[in-house]
Amino acid sequence: MINVNTVFYTLYLRLLKLYRMRKLLLLSSIFSCFISSCQSQQETKNQPVTIQAETFHFNPLTPEQKKAYADAIAPLYKKDLLDKGFNGAILMAKNGEVVFEDYHGYYNFKNNEKLTPDDPFHLASISKTFTAMTLLRLWEQGRINLNDTLQKFFPQFPYQNITITELLSHRSGLPNYVYFMDEKKAVVTYTRNKRGRRVKVVHFVASGNEVKGFQTNEDVLNYMIKYKPAILALPNKTFHYCNTNYALLALIIERVTHIPFPQYMKDSVFNVLGMKHTFVFNIADTANYVPSYQANKAPFKLEKLDCIYGDKNVYSTVRDMLLWDRALYEGTFVRPQTLSMAFEPQSHETRSNHNYGLGWRMLLDGTNGPIIYHNGWWHGNNTVFTRLINDTATLIILGNKYNRNIYSARKLTSVFSGTSDTSRVEE
Repeated sequence: MINVNTVFYTLYLRLLKLYRMRKLLLLSSIFSCFISSCQSQQETKNQPVTIQAETFHFNPLTPEQKKAYADAIAPLYKKDLLDKGFNGAILMAKNGEVVFEDYHGYYNFKNNEKLTPDDPFHLASISKTFTAMTLLRLWEQGRINLNDTLQKFFPQFPYQNITITELLSHRSGLPNYVYFMDEKKAVVTYTRNKRGRRVKVVHFVASGNEVKGFQTNEDVLNYMIKYKPAILALPNKTFHYCNTNYALLALIIERVTHIPFPQYMKDSVFNVLGMKHTFVFNIADTANYVPSYQANKAPFKLEKLDCIYGDKNVYSTVRDMLLWDRALYEGTFVRPQTLSMAFEPQSHETRSNHNYGLGWRMLLDGTNGPIIYHNGWWHGNNTVFTRLINDTATLIILGNKYNRNIYSARKLTSVFSGTSDTSRVEE
């Protein structure tokens, strides 16, 4: 690739050498300024984008403004969700105030129990935002160092030089427990097809390391210590979204606080913020499990990885999630400076408008300003938590019947930004 700066600098030197006329001094000056400008643009281009979180003091909306938003949202909601089989809850807020809210369908299809505002949904990977912010709050309190390696908390952990920051930013290189806890091995055989040609057939059979029964976070840790599943990359070499990172972060919170993660989150996060219908599902809750559903309304049964938390398993309501959103805007849970740090892009390997910080996905396309979000999927649960920072607006969609249209329904935010957001988001 040709270096533009080098080309123009060479031309600049040749002009000085060949021409001594005073009138060309101006031309030399122009080239110098051009080179300086190129260098400045290149430096700016290479600098990471930072999003400054601030403490917001919301301006209250008038009744007329609320009605205008609701009237604009309603037809879009019908077109993009209701007409496409939506079963769940939605809340949209502007300046911390609800401008649209609806509950459609059933919480439990077995007994035709209709949804209410108090029915909690499995947030799936939106749970990671709670794990990350709670960890950063412990850091603010001086109870943890983000550069600590995992051996400080798990002395027998076999993977070296991985820090807390690399777990938060998905740069640990660790494999995903969702796959290695149910490990299969490939067995290759050969057979003849109908034409008599020899073809290879690959069968996946039990490896002998697969687990049975409900697994916990401690089980994930012990499995990794015992079997040492292969890493995907060396620490901090590349971004790789991985649930194992956040399952381990939940264990670190337990090690630091000496309190089980579900109890600590209830006492120190959810109750503090007034989130009365939010909790962390764990192995003690299996008897009270309410299933999510496939698109055909068939229920998902509990599986052996359903009791692992930190990466998932926070249950909440749209109203409780608005309290979470307000706490982030108002700086009542972590300081604005800490939130800005969480919003610093950490995935730099591929040029893209998409990035990941510390527990948050972000879209930095410049169209509607920075969009901070996290989506989720687990079994029949599809969830969206989207924050339009420039507009101080929020979209929360929680579904318990599998429906991919929930993700594309982010187009509803056009009522705040004035432009339709059709960009692809990460699930």
